[in-house]
Amino acid sequence: MRFFVNKDVSGGIHFWLAPDNPRAISRVFVSVDGRRTAELSAWITDDNIRANGWHSTGQCVYMITEKELPELASANRIEIFDADTNILIYRSIREKVFLPAKLISITTTVQKNTFVEQNLFDLFQYSYFNVDRLSEEVVQSIMQGPWLTSSLITGAVIFPRYEVFFQDDHCVSGVLIQDPFEEMAARMRWLQSKKAITDDPAQNWRLGGMLESVRFAAKYDLSNSRNIKRFLRMLPEPCYRFLYNPLCRQFGTRSPSDPFAPGNSIVAMEIISRIKVVGHSDYTSEYYTALLDRLGVAPIAMSHPKPSEDVLSLAALLRSVDAARDMVAFDTVISDAVRHAVGKSWQ
Repeated sequence: MRFFVNKDVSGGIHFWLAPDNPRAISRVFVSVDGRRTAELSAWITDDNIRANGWHSTGQCVYMITEKELPELASANRIEIFDADTNILIYRSIREKVFLPAKLISITTTVQKNTFVEQNLFDLFQYSYFNVDRLSEEVVQSIMQGPWLTSSLITGAVIFPRYEVFFQDDHCVSGVLIQDPFEEMAARMRWLQSKKAITDDPAQNWRLGGMLESVRFAAKYDLSNSRNIKRFLRMLPEPCYRFLYNPLCRQFGTRSPSDPFAPGNSIVAMEIISRIKVVGHSDYTSEYYTALLDRLGVAPIAMSHPKPSEDVLSLAALLRSVDAARDMVAFDTVISDAVRHAVGKSWQ
């Protein structure tokens, strides 16, 4: 799915939306003040869309005026979503002043931390969470959309693919670097926590390529070093990729299928050094303070969940296992460098 919005045409909302199926006619639903009031199919054809190969007929264009939406001029809040994927296409709130910034908050952990989503959602005209779960076409539309001048984007994206879209002064990129052993422990516990899904044929498709890894991890008791060594020695390929220097893979490659070599860690360090706000999980509150300051937002009271005791105890074991240290050797170098720089800055 690809889309483009131009809201300044003849007082209406003009946009095009090309669905994944190149022969299908896209559909959207319109929400007015929180109520779903209309569902529309594209009725205008654009030959340029067909010529670019995005749709077989080019019938992807909408021009919503008061004829299609009588509440257009009077509604306090208007939102338009793709009917098939529920992706936000357009959002407007009357007399609401949004932050004139484009923020990407890059997720680097499987552990939940929703501070950005919960506290900054209402400050931006557009918000897109967990974009790494969307198709590449949708992510490209979100990242490079010139109309998204007030937007909040979060997700575990492979950032080198999209760095070029966040170079302007109004764009802010932020990342919170994790302790590599705590992250490795969290990922191992995450795999084990999904065992119940593997046993349910109606749900195990949700795990995709991680299904084999979850089944593998469920067999192990990770409470001692001996079992951890055996676990790391027998890893299936998807599980190995999931645990092996995930930070360097996320910032040092351009695709999940790219091979990883020591040189990728140098690339990762260079990419991270160009991100505008970088923090470390040992200084979580300080990172969000710096991010809010960069956005020009007043300080917010913060309380952040700590890793569980189960994760921390496993992380302590991993630090003592040579095979585990080898698995995150490159991530450890980056984490230590960021921790030192951040700690020195705040001290």
